[in-house]
Amino acid sequence: MELRQVEHFLAVARCGSFTAAAREVHVVQSALSASVRKLEAELGTPLFERTTRRVALTAAGEALLPRAHRIVADVVAARGEVAAVAGLARGRVSIGTIQTLTVVDLPARLGEFRVRYPGVRIHVRESLVPLLATAVVHGELDLSFLAGDEPLPEGLHGFARWSQALVLLCHPGHRLARRRRVRLAELDDEPFVEFSGSGLQEMIARELAEANIRHNRVCEATHMPLLVDLVAAGLGVTVVPQPVAERSGLPFARFEPALGRAIHLAGRGQELTNPAARALLSHLLS
Repeated sequence: MELRQVEHFLAVARCGSFTAAAREVHVVQSALSASVRKLEAELGTPLFERTTRRVALTAAGEALLPRAHRIVADVVAARGEVAAVAGLARGRVSIGTIQTLTVVDLPARLGEFRVRYPGVRIHVRESLVPLLATAVVHGELDLSFLAGDEPLPEGLHGFARWSQALVLLCHPGHRLARRRRVRLAELDDEPFVEFSGSGLQEMIARELAEANIRHNRVCEATHMPLLVDLVAAGLGVTVVPQPVAERSGLPFARFEPALGRAIHLAGRGQELTNPAARALLSHLLS
C-alpha cells in the first residue's frame, strides 16, 4: 500500500466521484482510477460501489476510511518533524474556520505567519462546526476555530476560548430598528431569516424553545453576506455576532439579558505533533 494510493482513495471518498477527485489531486482520471484499483487489488476487496450516477463507499471502504485519514495525518506529522530540524523551512499546516469568526482577524494573522515562515504551506477550510470538529479528530486539520457550548467534542483539546456577543439584526423600517436593547420575548412569532445548518441556528432555536417563544422561520441562507442582504431586503430579522452587525450598516440591538456563545481554537490532543501547527498556534495566541 502506497501513500499516493491512500490519498487517491480519500479524494474519491471526499468528492464522491473519480472525475472530481482527479481534479482535486491534479492527476488524470485514468491514473487515479488505476491507483484505486491497485489498492483494491492489494486489499482483496472493492472499496467503492461504482454506478453511472455516483460512487459510494462499500463496507470495506467505510472500514478503511478512518485508518486512511490517520495514515495521511501521521505522514504529514512525520514530514513536519523533519521540517522542524530545518527551522520550518518547509512544512504544511491546515486550519479550519467558521463564516462567523470575528474574534480573530484570521486572514491578517495568516499573512503575518506567511511572512515569518514563507516555506510553510497553509491550507484553510471553511465549513460547519460538526464537519470541522470531525476533520480535526481525523487529522485532516491541525487546528480549527469552533463555535458552541462547552465542553468540546471528545478527542479535541481547547487551546483558547473567546466570548462572542450576539445581537438582533433588522432592516431600517422594522418596528425594533430604533431599539438598542431587546428581550427574546419580543421576538414571539417574528419572521426570522436563518443561517441554515449552522451552530448559530441551532443555538437560537434552542433559546427560543426554552423560552416558549414561537420561532417563525420564513427564509434560510447558508452564506452570511446573503443572510445580511435578505434582512436588509425586509424578509425578516436574524441573530448575528455583533461585529457582523456593525459592518452591515443595518440597525441592531443587544439582547437583555445578554446573549452570546463561546469560540474555541481547538486541536487533536494537548500536544500538536506538527511543528508548523505548533508555530501557527503560538502565533495566533501571541
